[in-house]
Amino acid sequence: MTDSKEISQLRRTLLLGAAGASVAGYDLSAFAQSGAKSLKISHQFPSGTDFRDRLCKKFGEEVTKKTNGELKFDVYPQSSLMKTNAQFSALRKGALDFSFYPMPYAGGEVVEANIGLMPALVTSYEQGAKWKNAEVGKILNKVMESKGIVIVSWVWQAGGVATRSGPIVVPDDVKGVKVRGGSREFDAMLKAAGASVMTSIPSNEIYQAVQTGSLEAAYTSSASLMSFKLAELTKNFTSAKNKSYWYMLEPLMMSKTVFDSLTPKQRDVIMAVGVDMEKFGTEQAKLDDIDASIAFVKAGNKVFEMDTSVVDKWKAVAKNSAWKEFSERNETCAAMMRSAEKLS
Repeated sequence: MTDSKEISQLRRTLLLGAAGASVAGYDLSAFAQSGAKSLKISHQFPSGTDFRDRLCKKFGEEVTKKTNGELKFDVYPQSSLMKTNAQFSALRKGALDFSFYPMPYAGGEVVEANIGLMPALVTSYEQGAKWKNAEVGKILNKVMESKGIVIVSWVWQAGGVATRSGPIVVPDDVKGVKVRGGSREFDAMLKAAGASVMTSIPSNEIYQAVQTGSLEAAYTSSASLMSFKLAELTKNFTSAKNKSYWYMLEPLMMSKTVFDSLTPKQRDVIMAVGVDMEKFGTEQAKLDDIDASIAFVKAGNKVFEMDTSVVDKWKAVAKNSAWKEFSERNETCAAMMRSAEKLS
């Protein structure tokens, strides 16, 4: 046990350090680091190879650097800290600090979150980027904050569809096919087109569902299509390289309880680095749209691409199903849709 003399010397050393004095034999930086706050970032994606994991690590490193070590981060990939669908609730309760989380996965708790994957509403990265500062983004931010969530980085990802059966390009192709859309609203459009929709499952569970035959086709982001190795099981792939009607908002989210517990300077750093990560995320997502096509070709899949006429066919189905149903849920949903439809 440390005796009173050692305690007194330690106290004197700390006081001298606070006054700017240099004390030989003592590493004062070690004492400064002892007050560092460690934060956890959880996500469902593979470590290293997936840009979303790299974004989380890059974010943590930059925040640690800019706060001089006051904030440190541990990243938990592949839902190793907690199951995918549990992460949003944990954020809201302050039981988890950060999650890189698909917005529509939160739709069961916050209905407005379903707009994060509204079929054919966003049809380009440039259009999606406008959301953050438009009315739709301001409303979504306000709703999420009221539910205990701070959106730190707004990241959009395009996606395509991989199938074990025939290719899915136009709406008629999906009739009778057992398919996963990725959100309640996307599923509504698929049902309207005649698909047999499987209740939405996290993207990290798609491989097993396709392998067992409970799914014949799956929509997900280009990054997930590669990370979860869907090309091993499928025959046809419709790419997002040129055009897509599948764009998901997949942000880095933070618990508002944890955010509010930090100093103003720490909060400012987190939000500033979050903005920096948006550029990185968009660049990587675009590269994945190209790389996914290459990966599916290499695996022996036949690859199809979309043009504006194809997207317009899906949009017509979406407007009379998903768009209509979402707008009728409440006035907040309707206001978000009105704002988003004005963006092009």
